[in-house]
Amino acid sequence: MWLRIKRILSNKTVMLRLAFTLFILLVVRIASHITVPLFHAQAIKDFMLASGSFVAILNNFSGQALERFSIMALGISPYITASIAVQLLQMVIPQFKEWSEQGETGKAKMNQITRYISIVLAFIQSFALIIGISNNGSVLIPSLEASVVENYRYFFYIYMALVMTAGSALTIWLADLITKKGIGNGTSILITAGIVTSLPAMMTTLWSKYITNGTGGWDIVIFIFIVLLYLAILLGVVYVQIATRKIPVQYANRQGKSDSNIPMKINSAGVIPVIFAQTILSIPLTIVGFASGSVSSGLRSWIENIFSSQEPIGFILYIFLIIVFSFFYSFLTIDPSKIADNLSKSNAYVPGIRPGADTKDFVAKLLFKITVIGTVYLVVLASLPVLTSIVFGFTGTEAQAITLGGTSLLIIVGVAIETTQQVETDASQAEYSGIFK
Repeated sequence: MWLRIKRILSNKTVMLRLAFTLFILLVVRIASHITVPLFHAQAIKDFMLASGSFVAILNNFSGQALERFSIMALGISPYITASIAVQLLQMVIPQFKEWSEQGETGKAKMNQITRYISIVLAFIQSFALIIGISNNGSVLIPSLEASVVENYRYFFYIYMALVMTAGSALTIWLADLITKKGIGNGTSILITAGIVTSLPAMMTTLWSKYITNGTGGWDIVIFIFIVLLYLAILLGVVYVQIATRKIPVQYANRQGKSDSNIPMKINSAGVIPVIFAQTILSIPLTIVGFASGSVSSGLRSWIENIFSSQEPIGFILYIFLIIVFSFFYSFLTIDPSKIADNLSKSNAYVPGIRPGADTKDFVAKLLFKITVIGTVYLVVLASLPVLTSIVFGFTGTEAQAITLGGTSLLIIVGVAIETTQQVETDASQAEYSGIFK
């Protein structure tokens, strides 16, 4: 391990790319503290206290920029939504599917379409968020609120939405800079950086609950147990994230033993099923939060019982959606037919399996078995924040800050592993290229 670290630190190119990435992250953190002009900051705090968990998810992904109603309040989330939408549209729009198979040229076209969609989504989300907050009170600064004419209020709302849209466009551009000139995938790095900023708040909340305001004795034991539990969950996530099932491959034109294989991740769907499930469940809760003044208490209670993951019915629906999306996305990203065709074109086969339809069936059955394991893993990980908040008796505010497991940890570990692998690969490539100079 120390040799790896030494090799990375001694590589000037890698260190410059790392420094550039850290500089971009600093720019993003500074920009996340610039509040949207004319906005009354207290309005977003009051709204978040009464809103659904979807707003809390956006706040974590933006690095708490949403609770400050910064110009970066939406962060990279519109681009993520657009990317997922474009991937799903490939199944119904032939032109998109054709572009996805055209290599770098097609990829550039898809990225351009994704950016256009993300800008439109950013404006829609910004405007809807402002309108939703305005239902709970004024969103304009008091000095402007006193003089603004009611009919012209929406002009200010559109202006603030445009500013937030520009902030999202800036975030997307900075993410592209990291991808091209920095370390790792820019989008993933920015999401991870936003989530990591919430970790100090988690430890502060734990310390305040069990040490500062605790009665000693058992409270200290519980604090130590929660910290050790978090570390155990972290190690478990790392293990499963790097776990793969390798399909051995033999080439007909090669003699002797072959070490070729097709690696398939145990969690091939990644974090997408959990994000989809959270988003679908949170949208009704957020709409109710937007229109809290016009929704009866009975309807609000009914919606919360069905869509809140803290309630029994909502929790069952949450698990069901994760299972459905896990299988759907796994078979969307890994196509057994395409794997079988590529093996046939390469004069390759799986030992003991006939090429063609038999290979396709073999890969499909294996993918199904792997997806079962990956889905159980996702269900357990996604359920941990809900279960631990119930077991340890966390309040609503504490549960938002203290997340044992869940989407955030999955994203952090996944991005950390991918980025580390890329850093090591870049350092090795530079080292090997130096031999021939």
